[in-house]
Amino acid sequence: MKRKRRHLVSLPVLLACLGGCTALSHGFFNPQGPVAGHERDLFVTVSIVLLFVAGPVLLLTPLFAWHYRLSNRGDAYRPKWNFSWWVEGLIWIPPAGIVIGLAVLLWHWTQIDDPYRRLPGAAPVEVQAIALDWKWVFVYPDLGVASVDRLTIPAGRPVHIKLTSGTVMQSMLIPQLAGQIYAMGGMTTELNIQAHRPGRFRGENTQYNGAGFQQQKFDVVAVWPADYDRWAAAARSGSRTLDAQTWRRLSARSIITRPIEFAHVTPNLFEHVVAATGGMTHSPQKAVR
Repeated sequence: MKRKRRHLVSLPVLLACLGGCTALSHGFFNPQGPVAGHERDLFVTVSIVLLFVAGPVLLLTPLFAWHYRLSNRGDAYRPKWNFSWWVEGLIWIPPAGIVIGLAVLLWHWTQIDDPYRRLPGAAPVEVQAIALDWKWVFVYPDLGVASVDRLTIPAGRPVHIKLTSGTVMQSMLIPQLAGQIYAMGGMTTELNIQAHRPGRFRGENTQYNGAGFQQQKFDVVAVWPADYDRWAAAARSGSRTLDAQTWRRLSARSIITRPIEFAHVTPNLFEHVVAATGGMTHSPQKAVR
């Protein structure tokens, strides 16, 4: 019986460890792009700085509690002063310096990692992302193709994403490439990402939007530029068309089991969706003409 109990106790611990490994391998602690790399470095730097705030509190609180315990009558706390310059300086100068230093640091990196700021390098790949319940539609306006729940990008080249929502407000997060950015009906936002090397990265919606929220995830597939060109040629040679009728079916609240690609897309689909969405409503009949 004791052996069985030990197994039952160790199972949650093992699952927690595996979950932690997964979070580290697929999160921003394992960055695969310049933006996520900056975010990881900034997080580590701020955490180290904040240790100078939390560290003394965590160390001195139990020390003071032990030193001035009730049984230690020889060291009762009986101060005979009402003001001390060194105590006041210790209270105000280090915290003020930390706040000022963090403000300068965060202002600098906020400018660098602004999601609207174009990344240096070659001309970016243009992608239009439309959030639906419970899926993501990615339109490549320069290629005239689209995909659902899979974003294919060339490694080493910047990617510029314009986002909107065909339904409620949602939030795109690709932890290994960039931070989160909201997608809202009737509005557009922007996100610039880049992958250093080929790989498959997890993307998801982090804004709760109903029963299928937990399954609204997608893959970001980064490939070498030559492989990206071959993928684009293969996508254009397909037979599926994202027209008005297909869009009405796609807009319905549903979860797809595997990614879908469209070789032909109704012109200006993204602009029609932006124009047709007012606040948190969506009319698929008006979105595509």
